[in-house]
Amino acid sequence: MTKTINTQQSSTEELSDSLNTTMMRRILASSFLGSMIEFYDFILFATAASIVFSQVFFVDLDPSIGLVLSFTILAVGYVARPLGGILFGHFGDKIGRKGVLVTSMMLMGGTTVAIGLLPPTATIGVAAPVLLTVFRVIQGLAVGGEWGGAMLIALEHAPDKRRGFAASFANMGGPAGAVLATIVMSVFTLLPDEQFLSWGWRIPFLLSAVLVLIGLVIRMKVHESPIFQKLQDEADERKVPLLEVITKYPKNLVLGIVAGMSSYTVQGLMTVWAISYVIDGGLDSTHVLWVKALGAASTVVVVWFASQLSDRFGRRPVMMGGMLLGALFAFPVMFLLDMSSLWAFAVALLLTQGLVQGSIFGPFGAFCAEMFPTRIRYTGASLVYQTSSTLGAGFTPIIASSLVAFAGGSLWLIAMVWIVVFIVAIGATMLVKEGRTTNLEGANF
Repeated sequence: MTKTINTQQSSTEELSDSLNTTMMRRILASSFLGSMIEFYDFILFATAASIVFSQVFFVDLDPSIGLVLSFTILAVGYVARPLGGILFGHFGDKIGRKGVLVTSMMLMGGTTVAIGLLPPTATIGVAAPVLLTVFRVIQGLAVGGEWGGAMLIALEHAPDKRRGFAASFANMGGPAGAVLATIVMSVFTLLPDEQFLSWGWRIPFLLSAVLVLIGLVIRMKVHESPIFQKLQDEADERKVPLLEVITKYPKNLVLGIVAGMSSYTVQGLMTVWAISYVIDGGLDSTHVLWVKALGAASTVVVVWFASQLSDRFGRRPVMMGGMLLGALFAFPVMFLLDMSSLWAFAVALLLTQGLVQGSIFGPFGAFCAEMFPTRIRYTGASLVYQTSSTLGAGFTPIIASSLVAFAGGSLWLIAMVWIVVFIVAIGATMLVKEGRTTNLEGANF
């Protein structure tokens, strides 16, 4: 018994000194791959909503109405994300991070495969879009529970001076999943249109089963967070995490959501609405998806560097730098989109999805986590992250389409709204206490 305790203590001490240990590498890989798989599934739906669903599940409607309905179902998944954060966060704070992560991954994978097998409206009628909506809600719940646990497993194992970088592996997994989803889908768009709409788009959804199996093998080998385990061992009084977040940390909750909305506004605008906009403007869908993959890959690179800068200079300065760039780029990006040129679209994505979103997104995991104590950290961080995604990305495609219609086809109104979002986000970030030196075990809360 004593030998076991000493071994556990030695392992904990080893993890506290470096990220370069066998267990820490496994933890970071689990955080990255789990997030990548979840967001592969989630973003795959977004891509299909832009180019497939209006022609498969809304075939008897005007194409523009079908596209709006596809975007509406897409938004439903984002609405479900905060609910998933609350549900899975509750159990993650009560019984542990690891078990919740395994559950969320299995739920997401099973639902994505079900979408790939869903018959079209021409075969089963109105049941098809209804089931598509139900599956999207389940996807939203699953991804809502994934990010918080994947991020916390890495952050709570990491040494204090590397927390931002460790937490960013979950954030890097998201755009990496988007890259994979986009590349896989773009390969199948090379099929003749009839074959692609009949069966080709379904294959990427079915491939999720393979990815989930790989992710589960890695995730099952990861240990529970030592900080959470210590909390359990101390037999702290366990209240309802959601109530404590809302009643004791409402300021952090609101400010964190507003700050995070800036990054997700970029995502919803540039990776969903803009895709549809430039394809409708005459660009080839396969080429556009390849450019989208390039943009997501650039996000991974910028997140890598931004998270490490946040460990050195703080979360707030790095995030506010990205927000300022976002405000400055608003009108130039709209100009680039209006050129209906593939290279112009590529530059727009690299500036926004890469530089702007990556700079904000890199420190954002640690930024969320450091606002809440261990006993409610899963719920609090997940609620901030997932609600900001819902408000920032979930409704952006619909709002952007409405703003374009209101402005008579011009994009200037989108640029104005975008600038306001970034300015408000900078103000919110300034009001949050810098968390780089926060004691995660509770002394600073």
